[in-house]
Formats: sequence, structure tokens, C-alpha cells
Amino acid sequence: MNTLAAKRPPSRPWYREPWPWFLLAIPGAAVLMGVVMIVLAVRTNDGLVAEDYYKQGLAINQVLDRETRARQLGIVAQVTVASDQSRVFVRFTAPEGAVKAPVLTLVHPTRAGQDQRVPLVRTPAGEYEGALAAVVPGHWRVVVEDRDAGWRLQGAWHTEQGSMELRPLG
Repeated sequence: MNTLAAKRPPSRPWYREPWPWFLLAIPGAAVLMGVVMIVLAVRTNDGLVAEDYYKQGLAINQVLDRETRARQLGIVAQVTVASDQSRVFVRFTAPEGAVKAPVLTLVHPTRAGQDQRVPLVRTPAGEYEGALAAVVPGHWRVVVEDRDAGWRLQGAWHTEQGSMELRPLG
């Protein structure tokens, strides 16, 4: 009898060894992450590319004209968001009759589906008020304009801030 063969421990099947599992885990993880990425790509909308990007590019001068108009009228807005973020209040500093039917738009920088357009209603106290839907925490772009597109104010808002002042650009 061969003594060397007698001293060798019995060999285990391959599936009881750690190295084959380790080597299989690497491509398995890559396949799993590929499936996750495909599911995310199919289920979510990036919303970053506008269908009419060329028209929007041509319309930039009209937007700048609206900013200039707000500066000429001397319109400034103090925007305050309620602590529970369910209501927004806007107080304007503007000449009499310059602010008619304002609309506040919250624009999320990466998720167009989160954007909100809030019509503002004048209260007896002289400020304007509107109802907000649930707001995702983070940075937002705030645009206040009149419905007739005569003037426009914009600025940045972080959800931790309770209020902000919007002034015309330039």
C-alpha cells in the first residue's frame, strides 16, 4: 500500500471549496448589476432632454426680455415656504398694478416629474398664497412670473431655507 496516498486527506467536491465560489461571484455580481441598471433605465425618466430644445434656445431672448421688464418695473418678491412645506407665500414689492395673476414654478434640477406650477391667489393681507404638493428635499429653482409672460423673477431655493428674496437678474 502506498503510504503517501494514505496520508492525503480525502478531496472535497468542487462546490465545497471557497475559491470556485469567489471566482463565480465576480461575473455574477456584474450580471446582477447589469440587470439592476437596465431596470433603472427602463423604469425612470431622466427628463433632461427637451423635445423642443431648438425652440427653447431661440426663446432665450424672450426670457431675458422678461427679466429686463421685471427690473424696469422694480419688482422684487419675498417668497416664504410654510414649515410643513404645504403652502407658499409671496409678498411683492412692485408698483401698483404691475403684479397680476402671478404663478410660482418650482423646478427640480434633475427630475422634471417633480416640477410644480402653483397659481398664486391674493390674500386680504396683500400677499399671495398657493398650495404646494410634497417637495423632495434638496435644491430647487424658483420662478415667479405673471400669466401673461410680461415679467419674470427667478432664484435658487434649498428646502432647508424658509424664505428667499427674488430680484431681477442684471
